[in-house]
Amino acid sequence: MQSGRGMVAVALLVALVGGCTPAAPPPVPEIVLHPQWRELALPAPPGPTGRLVLRDATVCGDRWYLAGAVADSEGMTRPVAWTSTDGENWRSLTFLGTTYYGKRAVIYALGCRGDRIAMLGARSGGGHGNPRVTQWYGGPDGRLHEVIAGFQLYGGPDAVNVSRLAGGPRGWAIAGNRLAGAAVWLSPDATEFGLREGVPELARDARGETMAYDVTAVPGGWLMVGALSPADRLDRDALAWTSPDGERWTRLPAPVSPDYEQFDRVAVVAGTPYAVGLRGARFGAWRLADGAWADAGVFGSTRPGPVAWVAGLAVTDGGLLAAVSDGEMYRLWLMSPDQGWVAVAAPGPLPAIGVTAAGVAGSGRRVLALGDDGSGAHVWIMDLPPKHA
Repeated sequence: MQSGRGMVAVALLVALVGGCTPAAPPPVPEIVLHPQWRELALPAPPGPTGRLVLRDATVCGDRWYLAGAVADSEGMTRPVAWTSTDGENWRSLTFLGTTYYGKRAVIYALGCRGDRIAMLGARSGGGHGNPRVTQWYGGPDGRLHEVIAGFQLYGGPDAVNVSRLAGGPRGWAIAGNRLAGAAVWLSPDATEFGLREGVPELARDARGETMAYDVTAVPGGWLMVGALSPADRLDRDALAWTSPDGERWTRLPAPVSPDYEQFDRVAVVAGTPYAVGLRGARFGAWRLADGAWADAGVFGSTRPGPVAWVAGLAVTDGGLLAAVSDGEMYRLWLMSPDQGWVAVAAPGPLPAIGVTAAGVAGSGRRVLALGDDGSGAHVWIMDLPPKHA
């Protein structure tokens, strides 16, 4: 499904690779953290049984959320989600879908505004099989309500993709792309969104093609991250934008390097924004300080051939947690305050080839990871050791 950027919540990363494959980096010594993962059993959602499809997880306030779909033997799906107060004991949520594609949506992205939850879902359909994006919000009744929107709000002839959403003091924002380049959808309360496309600085221009992959609220407005494909060379440069209101945007590029680079995911750690994405043949992180991006380390490596990407990112008391696909497997990395980027042993094999997904979410020292290999999905939880708290 092309409407989202994969899955992993709260602290996982993956970076998208396109174009030429960079040379493999020399091996680097790795510190590996071996946590005690525990697999969770989710309660069966309402309705017919089927194969569980998991795509994203997050924590809003003091509540954990996990979402995706259930697929029957014919491949027909319906949206499902669960919530928990501790990350271990879960209950199913009710979806109030009203449209054809809403009732068949796969939920792929979750966003928070305090303790409020909103979601993006999609299901391929129509003559061309394009993703039909749907949007949902949590009501006071605890149920998830589908937002009724015109087809061309998220689709139509100018559609490219709809990536991630986030809430903040100024409402809600969705990051994505149209034929005009990077775009944003805005809402005061997540019950109805309006599209802003072709916006100066945000959209493509003579400098090159722009792409937006993630967005977060920051003091003073919004921070959106993505990339620029320059008009004068075959390359990609990491690019971000800031806005006080979602209407006016200012470019905030990373330092230009000869490597293929892009920002895939963004999160705020102790008041400082961090972006994670592809950096040449490795993954990299950048922190935003005094209005400029600074190096926050490199980690891992990518495999020749298939694409690599950052699947998820989460903030924990132990540091920034990323789930990344190196083109072969999903792998977990933790940005430890005292040791830099540390590899985290996954709870099991997480293949990244085919229709697969991985994700993470975190609160305090507790971390949740999900994996979906296309034939079945699993959820695990663990507590970071005290030395990483």
